[in-house]
Amino acid sequence: MAVNITLIKTSSSGAWQGDNPLNYALPLLIVQTTLILVLSRFLAFLFKPLRQPKVIAEIVGGILLGPSAFGHNKKYMHKIFPKWSTPIMESVASIGLIFFLFLVGLELDLNSIRRTGRRAFAIAAAGISFPFTIGVGVAFVFRKAIDGADKVGFVQYLVFMGVALSITAFPVLARILAELKLLTTRVGETAMAAAAFNDVVAWILLALAVALAGNGGDGPRKSPLISIWVLLSGVAFVVFMMLAIKPAMKWLARRCSPEHDTVDEAYICLTLAGVLVSGFITDLIGIHAIFGAFVFGLTIPKGGDFAKILMERIEDFVSGLLLPLYFASSGLHTDVTKIKGLQAWGLLVLATTAACAGKIIGTFVVAMMCTIPARESITLGVLMNTKGLVELIVLNIGKEKKVLNDEAFAILVLMALFTTFITVPTVIAIYTPARVFSTRARRHLQSTDELRVLACIHGHGNIPSLINLIESIRSTNKASRLKLYVMHLIELTERSSSIILVQRLRKNGLPFINRLCRGELHNRVADAFQANGQLGRVTIRPTTSISMLTTMHEDICHVAEKKMVAMIVLPFHKQWRKINDEGEEESVGHEWRGVNQRVLEVAPCSVAVLVDRGFGSRAEMTSGPTTTQNICVIFFGGPDDREALELGGRMAEHPTMKVTVIRFMDKNGEDRDGVMLIPPHSKNEEISCSFSTAITNPQAEKEHGEGALAMFIKKWEGIVDFIEKIDVNVIDEVLGIGRRGDYDYDLIIVGRARCPSTMVAALVHHPTEHPELGPIGDVLASSGQGITSSVLVVQVQQHDTTKAEELLVS
Repeated sequence: MAVNITLIKTSSSGAWQGDNPLNYALPLLIVQTTLILVLSRFLAFLFKPLRQPKVIAEIVGGILLGPSAFGHNKKYMHKIFPKWSTPIMESVASIGLIFFLFLVGLELDLNSIRRTGRRAFAIAAAGISFPFTIGVGVAFVFRKAIDGADKVGFVQYLVFMGVALSITAFPVLARILAELKLLTTRVGETAMAAAAFNDVVAWILLALAVALAGNGGDGPRKSPLISIWVLLSGVAFVVFMMLAIKPAMKWLARRCSPEHDTVDEAYICLTLAGVLVSGFITDLIGIHAIFGAFVFGLTIPKGGDFAKILMERIEDFVSGLLLPLYFASSGLHTDVTKIKGLQAWGLLVLATTAACAGKIIGTFVVAMMCTIPARESITLGVLMNTKGLVELIVLNIGKEKKVLNDEAFAILVLMALFTTFITVPTVIAIYTPARVFSTRARRHLQSTDELRVLACIHGHGNIPSLINLIESIRSTNKASRLKLYVMHLIELTERSSSIILVQRLRKNGLPFINRLCRGELHNRVADAFQANGQLGRVTIRPTTSISMLTTMHEDICHVAEKKMVAMIVLPFHKQWRKINDEGEEESVGHEWRGVNQRVLEVAPCSVAVLVDRGFGSRAEMTSGPTTTQNICVIFFGGPDDREALELGGRMAEHPTMKVTVIRFMDKNGEDRDGVMLIPPHSKNEEISCSFSTAITNPQAEKEHGEGALAMFIKKWEGIVDFIEKIDVNVIDEVLGIGRRGDYDYDLIIVGRARCPSTMVAALVHHPTEHPELGPIGDVLASSGQGITSSVLVVQVQQHDTTKAEELLVS
């Protein structure tokens, strides 16, 4: 039954008055949006292990909601996605699309094309011309094989098919490169520059195709001169934007520079209005509105605060809410059931093969001619074959202009899905190098005189405890300097601002130390040491790791190895904040715990995990260096405990640190190292501690421990308190040390105890909450035990860990 759209009302009077909300525009749009977001997010979660871009999940979600899957139920389609609601949803989605193309233009730096020179230009030209030529050949086959395709104008059909097969999705490619840590490598920079050029040419070709298509097959035939006028008007629009609007936007960006305290909201609103006006003008000309928004984005100066502010204001709303609606509407138009018979599926194989062969072979041949190694050349070809998001925009415009019918549209959507889906696994298989960290020269505190520390932080909340810890281990010897590398850990997201930050803060695919950086993070750390008058003896080098959490440990270990640091300091994934003298637990996420675990496994130096319960807050509230802090080192024996003892010795040098060493021994006065390690019947690393088999000579290890302890006592006699605990309940005693009472320690230092003494190994049956901290560290880091002390769990990387095996103990 036909519905008069003019009779559709915006909102209902409510179910109590007999109205069905699904018969009204606004409630139905809310239901549609919620359904699309929930399904696309669920699919994104499923595709995440496959390292697929979010656009794949959104397209697949739209296809599932459409006639290809759920739409087979006619009642569902009539209720949730009735035909009368299509223009409403598409109008809202198109607003999101306009602002998204503005973000693409904002993200695209035309100067990068000039910087990369002729090589990227040649690769981009080949990446367009080869598949475009093949696309023209495919168009001939489609016009003969698909019913109704020959009724569309010959030239516009060829142009649309050529663009569909030759386009590279610049936004999707940027996210794939960033995730694979290739964005700032030679391959990534070449691919980005070529894709940027490809994008500009593709939008010009698309504007040409739209101008040629006119209103599709509707209405009377129009003069070919109209297309020429449309193109000339489009060129005039671009010239006007570059000559008049671009200088105006530069002036506007200067008004929003850091010299001004605040950014006037009027400037932001004016810019957003400019996006809409630009879209309206190009639509008025006869080119799609997205072209105007894209060109307007190119006029915004790159790299300044103004571009960053614009992204922060609109990208989450646009990319998170409105764009999924656009992809869902594409899926609702995609009916896979239209692909019937061997001929139709043969056309799908033909289109996919042609698209892949044209891009990969064309790019590979020209890249080899530019003296790029073969492996990098084939990688460039695969990367340039990324389609996805921009491809869908082209196909939707083709369907809107009635150049593509349902069957051709469905075939090309599946082609775009397949070519984007295979990009990540193919690049990983042929190019992405596996990072292997050296195991020959593992550094630790006992092996170095010049102290170098790499401290990782999640945010400003970690800075007070970090400063207090570094200040406590800084030598008081004026000739001795401490080099502190501070790495800010940031998770890579789909946001455009994340991609731009990656480009700024990585070099050759890796984070780099910026000696001249004076950012907010560096200034806050430097100011804290300046307040204590110690900046002259502490050299601070900031860096930032923007990466997927599953691979962030590679960045951390790379910097540690390159800078030859002796210790990595990691923040625990939980923090405690004091509220009314009561501790409140706050977690930054289970994924960050995985980052710590992977660093502990492969680090090229010692690692310390800081469980912060306010370490440093007391110094902040008082005068700083005059505040005495109580430090406790718990010693059972083994390499990790010896490294903890070394750290305690460095703290003992500091005049404001009062260090106490507590040694645990069994009833015979011995700490018998060397425990028979027997793997259990079932392994569960989430609830059991793992111990190392690296120590093969228990007697020699026992002598090392005794010797280290004897030297420590002799060196610090009269300065460090020494307490022995013989034949005690380890759990109760450790909990007592951590609670505020007889001891009142600000920080407790313990070894991870992977090579355990008998007393530690006996705790294997004790249920663990954080097994990566070892048995003692886990007890002290547990929640609900009334522990008030901060905890530093130390692990030393041994020279023979390559021969060792981490075993769970039964």
